[in-house]
Amino acid sequence: MAEPSPLAEGTAAKSAAGTSSTVPPDTSTEDLPLPERPLRKRLKTPHHEVADPERTSVTRLFGSPLYFRLWLAQFASSLGDWIGLVAIIALSNRIAGTNGVALTLSARLIPGFFFASVGGLLVDRLDRKKVMVACDVGRGIVVGLLPFVRNLPLLFLANLVLEVFTLLWSPAKEATVPNLVREEQLPKVNSLGLAAAYGTFPLGAGLFTGLAAVAAYLGRFEALSALKVNQENLAIWTDTFTFLVSALLISTLAIPRDGRRVGGRKVDLGQGLREVREGWRFIGHNAIVRSVMVALSCGLIGGGMVVPLGPGFASDVLGGGPRAFGALITAMGVGVAMGVIGVSSVQKRLRPERVFVQAVLLAGVCLVVAAGTWALTPAMLFVGLMGVGAGAVYVFGFSLIQTHTADDLRGRIFSALYAAVRLCLLLSFVLGPLLAGLFGRLSDDLLGGKIGIGGWDVSLAGSRLTLWLAGAIIVGAGLMARRSLRGAARRDAP
Repeated sequence: MAEPSPLAEGTAAKSAAGTSSTVPPDTSTEDLPLPERPLRKRLKTPHHEVADPERTSVTRLFGSPLYFRLWLAQFASSLGDWIGLVAIIALSNRIAGTNGVALTLSARLIPGFFFASVGGLLVDRLDRKKVMVACDVGRGIVVGLLPFVRNLPLLFLANLVLEVFTLLWSPAKEATVPNLVREEQLPKVNSLGLAAAYGTFPLGAGLFTGLAAVAAYLGRFEALSALKVNQENLAIWTDTFTFLVSALLISTLAIPRDGRRVGGRKVDLGQGLREVREGWRFIGHNAIVRSVMVALSCGLIGGGMVVPLGPGFASDVLGGGPRAFGALITAMGVGVAMGVIGVSSVQKRLRPERVFVQAVLLAGVCLVVAAGTWALTPAMLFVGLMGVGAGAVYVFGFSLIQTHTADDLRGRIFSALYAAVRLCLLLSFVLGPLLAGLFGRLSDDLLGGKIGIGGWDVSLAGSRLTLWLAGAIIVGAGLMARRSLRGAARRDAP
C-alpha cells in the first residue's frame, strides 16, 4: 500500500482544522459546545487515507497496515510487561518478602493520582510517536537495570519510574489509534488492543516458567557467572528486549498529525494549566464522554471488588477453595474474550452508545445473580456472562471516547480516564474487604449469618452481601449512563 504524501496529509489536516468544533484554550466554560455530532461527522472520514485499495487480509483485520504495526508494538510491550511483572514480584519477594511485594506494587498506583493531568498535556503537545519511542526505550533501560538492584527503596523507585513512562505511553497510543483507522473500525481495533494488552498474560506467565529451564542450562557456563543468570534476570532482560522491539516498530510508523496540534511549541506553566482545565471542562460538558467515563469508573468500583472478595466467596459460599476461585477467574477471562470476539464480528451492525449501556447493565446483573448462586457451575456461568459484558464495555467505551474527542484533546482525556480507573480500582480493593467484614458481622449479629427461604437456608456471608452491593453499583452506573446518553440524543435531535 502506498502511503499518503505529506502534502495530502497537510491539506486534509488543515481542512479538518477548519471544520473542527474544538474550543480554543481561552474560551469560557459557558461557551463550550457539545460537539458529539460535529466531531462524529468530522472524524467519519479521517484527514488521511488509511484504506488499502487491494483490501489485504491485514487491512481487513487491523484496519490499516499502520495500525497493524502499532498493534505488534503493543503486543510486544504487553508481553514484556507481564513477564516483567511476574519477575518483579519474585524479585521483591526475595528482597523483602510479602511486605516488599505490596510496597513495590503500590508504586504502580501512586503516579496516576499526581501525574495523569500533566502527562495528558504532554501527550497532546508533543509528537506522540516520539513520546512512545522514548517511553519504550526508557522502560527498557530501567527494567534492564533491575537485576542489579539490591534493596527495596531502589526497587520502589524503579517501579515508580516505570509507571510514569506507562502513563505517557498508554494515552499516546490510545490517542493515536483514531488517526490510523476509520471511525467505524474503532470497536474492532480496540478489541484487538484489549487482546494484546490482557491476552498476553497467560503467555507471559508461561514464558516466565519456561525461562527456569533456560536459566538452568545457561548457569552451567562459567563465563556467564558474572551476570548471575537466573529465572528472574532472564525474564527481566526478555522484558527489556520486548520494549526495544516495540520502540523500533513505532519508530517506523508514519503517524498522520492533525494540523491543529501544537506539538513542538514551548509549554509555559500558565498555558499548561489552562489546557489542563480545558480538558476537564470538555469532560464536564460533553455528555457522551462524561457518561462513558463515569460508567467505566463506577463500574470498576463494583467490578474491582471481585478480585479481593473472590477467594472468600469461593470458600464461604461455594464451599470450594483456591481451585474454585481459579475456575471463577478463568470463566471471567473466557467471557471477556468472547465479548471482545463477539463485538468484533458484529460491531458494524451495532449502535455503540446503546450497546455500551446494555453491556454495563449485563455485567452488573450477572454479578448480582452470580453472587446469589450456591454452586460453582452456575457461578461460573454468570461470571462468564459478566466477563462478556465487561469486554464489550471496554471496547465500546474506548471507541466512544476516541470518536467524540478531538485529536488535540484526546491525550488529556485518556490520561484523566486512566487516573480515574486507578483511583476506582484502589477504592474497590480497599473498600471490598472492609465492607465484607462489616456486612459479615451485621449478618451474624442480626440474622445468624443466614436466612430461610422456602425451606432453604441461604448464606448471608459478608462476601456475598458485598458482591450484591458491587453488582448494584454497576447497574446504577449503567442506568446513569443511559439517562445521560438519552439526554444527549434529545439535545442533538433536529
